[in-house]
Amino acid sequence: MELPAMDWVRGDVIGHGNFGSVSLAVTRKNCSRFPSLMAVKTCQDSCSSSLKNEKEVLDELGCCPQIVGCFGGGYSVENGERFYNLFLEYASRGSLADWLRKNNGKLQESDVKRYTRSVLKGLRHIHAKGFVHCDIKLQNLLVFDQDEAKIADFGLAKKSGTENKQEKFECRGTPLFMSPEAVNDNEYEPPGDIWALGCAVVEMITGKPAWNFKDGGNVFGLLIRIGVGDELPVIPGELSEEGKDFLVKCFVKDPKQRWTADMLLNHPFVSVDSSFDDHGDEIFTLKEEEIEESPRSPFDFPGWISVQSSIRTSGDSSFVSSRNCFLDRIRQLAGDERPSWADSESWVTVR
Repeated sequence: MELPAMDWVRGDVIGHGNFGSVSLAVTRKNCSRFPSLMAVKTCQDSCSSSLKNEKEVLDELGCCPQIVGCFGGGYSVENGERFYNLFLEYASRGSLADWLRKNNGKLQESDVKRYTRSVLKGLRHIHAKGFVHCDIKLQNLLVFDQDEAKIADFGLAKKSGTENKQEKFECRGTPLFMSPEAVNDNEYEPPGDIWALGCAVVEMITGKPAWNFKDGGNVFGLLIRIGVGDELPVIPGELSEEGKDFLVKCFVKDPKQRWTADMLLNHPFVSVDSSFDDHGDEIFTLKEEEIEESPRSPFDFPGWISVQSSIRTSGDSSFVSSRNCFLDRIRQLAGDERPSWADSESWVTVR
């Protein structure tokens, strides 16, 4: 859909990117088909391939609550130059990178869980539609009024399983968030988005990049660390055991063994909300949408088995295995009240 130039007015500039600038767009009163306030990405028509790719991807992805909405594109002529404009849902609270700076460089783990869950839902939709985002990072995760995170900036997104000759010599995404397979083989597939999400989680918890890398440092040296050898990003010591295990699933060198967005949505780190009662005991609440039919046998449980991995933590060296997941599963199922076996009408005969 194209928004005619006479139906909107450009407002203040609110950001810049490699593609061009981002401004507020205010629609005129007679234009009721669009929100009164939007964000508009603008670049010269001659350099608009990234924005046009973003529009095509968003059109194919369709509506998803965890992906920034797109209202169409259009051309404008300003000061004698022709520009391409992409109209998007306006995020009143900025990006997660902005939110991190406003919160003294760190977020509470409960907030990290909530934002991570939203991003995973968005990634599940993206991957199910056959696309890869290729540039997941805090700057591209926007925060809205309901304190929900949405995935934005699809300029580098691509169809999964496709490549061209030019891609073999190009680097997609941001080096600090690139996966080992992207560095080694220029492979940009859904597992790469999961690796990048792990890096984003580390940054939300610590306020620092997942890799110890200073601005102006040797990017080539960073890529060698990511792609060669067994080094992994440092997992924050202040993170809960569930959080550490979640990151273990994200930071698997072999993309075929890395957990998918669908699998991670069932991980205790994001599938369970934790709080504390008046006695200081931790309370676990299973998300309603994750409640499924009770298993009929010991083999009916979802795949909680994890690949055992050695991880480094800032503060201590530890070994996190699938044992934590099983303990969390038991803790979720445990309760103070004894079950009543008196009513057997709903029992199922298995033999």
